[in-house]
Amino acid sequence: MHLHSLRNSRSAGVEPLPRRYVPVPETANPWLSSPEPEPVPDTPVSVEIQPLTGPAAPQDNVSAPERDLLPVCDCPGNAELWWVGAHGGAGESTLSALVPEWRSAGHCWPRPPIDERARAVLVARSSAYGLQAAQSAVTQWAAGAVPHIDLLGLVIIADAPGRLPRPLRELAQVVGGGAPRVWQLPWVEPWRLGELPAPAESPRAVRRLIKDLNLLIDGTDVDADGANERKEH
Repeated sequence: MHLHSLRNSRSAGVEPLPRRYVPVPETANPWLSSPEPEPVPDTPVSVEIQPLTGPAAPQDNVSAPERDLLPVCDCPGNAELWWVGAHGGAGESTLSALVPEWRSAGHCWPRPPIDERARAVLVARSSAYGLQAAQSAVTQWAAGAVPHIDLLGLVIIADAPGRLPRPLRELAQVVGGGAPRVWQLPWVEPWRLGELPAPAESPRAVRRLIKDLNLLIDGTDVDADGANERKEH
């Protein structure tokens, strides 16, 4: 608008149009480094007990398998928890290194002293052979053939890296339905190489297993960093 036009518009009582404000986008200073993002803390392992997914005790209408039964054997010493391998190579010896008080019973049900009971967790691989062996052992327990055993659940350890094929996933679901609880552990390459498992360096599923079992045993918890010292929950 020219100067004389502006004067004419003011003399006529017409306000001139305001200049339009155009924001200028801010640009990052190339000489300043970007602020570091806030570190995201690790998600703590939940301390809620693994719920029952199957029967908590033997059933009256279940018959024991006619063959491939796990024997009952005398295990030296005592343990607050026994890992019971449903077959050779199940992984019960590896899991026994997680917590010193939890011992391997090998491939048999532990026989406790007279008038006492044994707390146990069944262990099997996710192969067809391993799952079938687990099914036989779970059925043996569900039929009341080992009345001195308090079975807390079944641990299924991956027999190979990668996703489990659908037929094995379906079989694992069927087998797991006969146990009080089911924990599924992934393939852990260091275990294959013979390295002793350390809770602090183990996958989340392994740390969750430790926490669940401690809560089931006596209501205590184990630190996520793998310390064996216990604290009241």
